[in-house]
Amino acid sequence: MTSAKSSVFVITGPSGVGKGSLISGLRERIPSLQLSTSATTRKPRGGEADGVDYHFLEPEEFDRRIAAGEFLEYADYSGNRYGTLRSEVEGRIAAGHPVVLEIEVQGARQVRDTMPAAVQVFIAPPGHDSLRSRLEGRGTDNPEAIKARLAVAEEELLARDEFQHQVVNDDLERATTELEAIVRDKLSQSPG
Repeated sequence: MTSAKSSVFVITGPSGVGKGSLISGLRERIPSLQLSTSATTRKPRGGEADGVDYHFLEPEEFDRRIAAGEFLEYADYSGNRYGTLRSEVEGRIAAGHPVVLEIEVQGARQVRDTMPAAVQVFIAPPGHDSLRSRLEGRGTDNPEAIKARLAVAEEELLARDEFQHQVVNDDLERATTELEAIVRDKLSQSPG
């Protein structure tokens, strides 16, 4: 399983940095790359579907799964809990698929401890103002939530040097190309 773990790609960075957009572009370019669906205690946003966008869990169910050891990683973020179910990753690895995780910095650190061969990429914004603009432009959070997310982002940005790869999302096409190069290089090194 060690060689399979090198086909796990952790994409992390602050909320609003464009992780989802980059991963979407990456998956268009590398269709074999499968996205692990995270679990969360937050309520679905408009158009989100359970089991597709997230596994939406009640806090009690989330706690039960933590106690049962079902999470590879989990974290509290802006008043909600997020996590990666082991079954999501292990099932895809067992089927021979490379897997990408879109997770926050807390979770990325946990994955680093449990799967040291996973490739970790920190997505950074070109500047603080771009994060604020993206978060406000999404229209999914109230001003208090945006303020909280920006405070967390400041702390997360201090952690960027912990990660083996960093991509600045100043231009979506250029950043996607850089991310693709990292992933293709690692996939070409994986046995099998």
